[in-house]
Amino acid sequence: MLGQKFEGVFLISGKLATKSFAPNSRVYDERTIKMDNTEYRFWDPQKSKASAAILKGLRQMPIRKGTKVLYLGAGSGTTASHFSDIVEDGKIYCVEFAPRSMRDLIRTCERRKNMLPILADARRPETYQKFIQDADVIYQDVAQPDQAKILINNSRMFLKKDSLAMIAVKSQCIDVVREPSEVYKELIEELEKNNFEVLDKMDLFPFDKDHLFILLRYKG
Repeated sequence: MLGQKFEGVFLISGKLATKSFAPNSRVYDERTIKMDNTEYRFWDPQKSKASAAILKGLRQMPIRKGTKVLYLGAGSGTTASHFSDIVEDGKIYCVEFAPRSMRDLIRTCERRKNMLPILADARRPETYQKFIQDADVIYQDVAQPDQAKILINNSRMFLKKDSLAMIAVKSQCIDVVREPSEVYKELIEELEKNNFEVLDKMDLFPFDKDHLFILLRYKG
């Protein structure tokens, strides 16, 4: 049975899925299914924090058809490929720093023309500013201690007032000693001091340990 969770995000027998933008090609080991001559890709919450957040009750999904997404920390393209399915004629600007991940990401982008791979450091948005025409949403999933600062700097450069951002916070990358709740509280306070409003937040356990997913409005 096919249902719909958000625009472009479907429920098939209780599992999340997206309609494949590049049929007959897999990005990771995701399962696919054809229904009414349409191919859907199951969106694994164990391998995608965005999928986990939706299953954990995310109330609003800012990525939809036509959206231009600046993805910081795109990795090999697992989550970005599902965003590609959703935005269709939109754009996913995929910023990734690791050359090994970039090689896999490039192969994914070759099959998905709405994804642009950018080899760059998310801590230096000025180095890839020329590649970003504009962005409606920032999605951030980076393993760096200065996760708040990265989002702040990129939002100042690329987001318009009242645009939305999503960040998957890895507490162990920020401070391995302190309690995750303390790390989250301090990061949220820093974001709020820099013109962000928290709209939604959720711990991603059991899909990811010591991860907090936050949906924010950038007030400019």
